[in-house]
Amino acid sequence: MQATAGVMPSDGYDPFDLNTPQARWAEFRAQEPIFFHEPTGYWVVSRYDDIKAIFDDWKTFSSENAQKPMRPMCEEGRRILTEGGFTAYSGLTARVPPDHTRIRKIAQSCFGPRRFKSIEPRIEQIVTAHLDRLEAAGKDGGPVNFWEIVAYPVPAHVLFTLMGIPDADVPKIKQYGMSRGRMTWSDLSDAEQIPVAHDMVAYWKYIHDLLDMRRAEPGDDFPSDLLRLQSEGAEITDEEIAGVLYSTLFAGHETTSTFMGNYVLAMMDNRDAWEAIKADPGKIPNAVEEMLRFMPSVVGWRRKARTETVVGGVTLPAGADVLMITGSANRDDAQFPKGDTLDILRDNARTHLSFGYGIHYCLGFQLAKMEAAILLRQLAERFPDLTLAPGFRPTYHRNITFRVPTSVMVQTGAGA
Repeated sequence: MQATAGVMPSDGYDPFDLNTPQARWAEFRAQEPIFFHEPTGYWVVSRYDDIKAIFDDWKTFSSENAQKPMRPMCEEGRRILTEGGFTAYSGLTARVPPDHTRIRKIAQSCFGPRRFKSIEPRIEQIVTAHLDRLEAAGKDGGPVNFWEIVAYPVPAHVLFTLMGIPDADVPKIKQYGMSRGRMTWSDLSDAEQIPVAHDMVAYWKYIHDLLDMRRAEPGDDFPSDLLRLQSEGAEITDEEIAGVLYSTLFAGHETTSTFMGNYVLAMMDNRDAWEAIKADPGKIPNAVEEMLRFMPSVVGWRRKARTETVVGGVTLPAGADVLMITGSANRDDAQFPKGDTLDILRDNARTHLSFGYGIHYCLGFQLAKMEAAILLRQLAERFPDLTLAPGFRPTYHRNITFRVPTSVMVQTGAGA
């Protein structure tokens, strides 16, 4: 690959294709770590130090484009959204200080370690129930879809416990979440945008209906806590509360679902790591950090340069849209020696950028790691002979940010 400073590699690059991007990322880091990608209009950044610096410098690099659809909504889609009353804006990720600081402080006060710890027994129960289903589905020895049976639903049931949402609503909220991810970070055709627009209208209405119910009958849950703080004088509007839920009801389960699917793929392709975890569950916490580095759900994030600035020796113009390939940063040998190797004993694994960095660091990172650790422990205990189904090769949905497998086919072995 030939490259010139800041110029797109001549052999092309499709940032939406996340099937096997790691080799291209390595080429970018080595030969052209920052370049302008003409088809999307984004400056692409691939090295750890450069991306961390961009995350950290929020005054120069605004998050205002973090939720901007990669492909503008078509005219019919815009009509559906407008007539449906869809006015959603980012809860936190695309907001900038001082609004971001104000809203995050309020949200964090009722979405943190104390509340997460309180539902740990419930997480254990949810994981056990879904592994029971996996065992039943795989009892004849044939291939079963771990993604569909376990990874996809488990985080939703956990999050909805915190939200006070009935289990019966899981399928439609998962559907809304998938549509939101496609609307914002994929490259949908006009025809594909229409059902997504309808889902977004339904999603936004669901959130407002939920808030109306919590105003009438408060519960011990996150929406009720936000409304209670508002009634006690916290500076947060109804629309901002709805925006926080709009983000949390998506990010709080979609990213964890994807990570669970990805780390099973990583474990099954790295049997030494799987055997080590089975032999010593004490290795699980660091193994989770390493798999967050090695096979994260989020592999790209976006920022906009407010002024002309220099990153990694390349001048970015004022107004430049920037795509940070965090999945590439997580494999940068300068930060993680032998970065393309899974090492569950890696001593700096937790310095990965999978939860971001700086003021926009993921609000629910502790919950995600707790869920992942519980599932990994139970999975190793109950299905020690778990393998990928013979001949299975994972494929991924087209997306610029989320590396979501279309399926994770496994054989459960003897089960328990």
